[in-house]
Amino acid sequence: MKTIDNIPTGKISRATQLVKTGVKVGGNYLKYYGEKLVSDSDGREQAKEKLNENNAGDIYDGLKNLKGSALKVAQMLSMEKNIMPKAYVEKFSLAQFSVPPLSAPLVRKTFARYFGMTPEDLFDTFDAHSVAAASIGQVHRASKNDVQFAVKIQYPGVADSISSDLALVKPVAMKMFNLKGKDSEKFFQEIEGKLLEETDYVLEVAQSKMITEACSHIPNLAFPRYYETLSTDRIITMDWMEGEHLSEFTAHNKDKEKGNLLGQALWDFYMFQMHELKQLHADPHPGNFLVDKAGNLVAIDFGCVKQVPNEFYIPYFELAKPENINNPRVFNEMLYELEILRDDDTEEEIRFFSALFHEMLSLFTQPFHHEEFDFSDTEFFGKIADLSEKYSKDTELRKMNGNRGSKHFLYINRTFFGLYNLLHDLGSTVTIHNYKNIAVKTLT
Repeated sequence: MKTIDNIPTGKISRATQLVKTGVKVGGNYLKYYGEKLVSDSDGREQAKEKLNENNAGDIYDGLKNLKGSALKVAQMLSMEKNIMPKAYVEKFSLAQFSVPPLSAPLVRKTFARYFGMTPEDLFDTFDAHSVAAASIGQVHRASKNDVQFAVKIQYPGVADSISSDLALVKPVAMKMFNLKGKDSEKFFQEIEGKLLEETDYVLEVAQSKMITEACSHIPNLAFPRYYETLSTDRIITMDWMEGEHLSEFTAHNKDKEKGNLLGQALWDFYMFQMHELKQLHADPHPGNFLVDKAGNLVAIDFGCVKQVPNEFYIPYFELAKPENINNPRVFNEMLYELEILRDDDTEEEIRFFSALFHEMLSLFTQPFHHEEFDFSDTEFFGKIADLSEKYSKDTELRKMNGNRGSKHFLYINRTFFGLYNLLHDLGSTVTIHNYKNIAVKTLT
């Protein structure tokens, strides 16, 4: 893969790159409209697919050289399989662990800047060519005293460009998600805060150690150790973990028992974090998990950890109970607590959003209504896709203020959508409340 010798870090240079990408996208639309005018219905559908493929490719090509928060947004969007067109999901998913890495000279320069010495001075061996490159940093293999390490190096300028990057994409996001009013700022502040946390590698090491120690008792789950003396605020050193990425494993695995075992470990990991720790690994994409030769699930990245306050946790899970979903009075009370319904809503908005969220929650919470749930159920995921399609085309929804819900929904919903998709890819049937047995055993 071609390497990168420099990354635009200034506000103007990054904006210029995005403008160039916008010009390409505009050209793609002109071609599409031209083809649409002279095509029949099948031809128009093919033209739309071609438009999506061209736009996805051009946008990703523009973002991959910027890296940082711009590319992180693409990575997050790749998890929205039921919302984004397939071409975008396929292209943006490359941002999870396969983007052009920094060149060897830039790696050494970056390492020296952040650590005060070259990697060869610190380690016995260091491979200057990365083994994985994602949106915020890339990973190198190293060794010291016969211990094998994975060394994650943050791209230069990433932390400094987050605010300006988000300012550039904010107008597009406001229009895309139909956000109106000053209260929408809370969502952008939540994203900015989380992205800034992801660039603080001292915080990441602390979070990693806390969660991995708390979850070390969960069966079929493994974690690397983290080395504070070999880490800084922009470099993390951890154990090298052998295994294949979860997406690679699911692509060839035909063993239902293995899928169930890994899926149960994944489900218990998330439920234990959510219900016992009240904080969780909020970035469940395949690039953050490996499957080792012993059949264990390996969690390798804790940069994005979301705290779950009780004022959100309690009504959120109260709405996972059928008796509350189907009690109009309790249901609407919970919607107000979660800021889905607002005091300034019109009667029309209350009626519309109550019906919309009743339909959504009745579907999305189905796994919690059973002792066991089969995430390979294509009917369940087909209904999710149909619901997404229905509301993406709803003209009445476009007239409403889309500024809905607590800021905590952003990362909690993202986590559950990602978790559901990983379990679907694994074809797992899981025991929903198994984490309670694990928690009891741990406490006793």
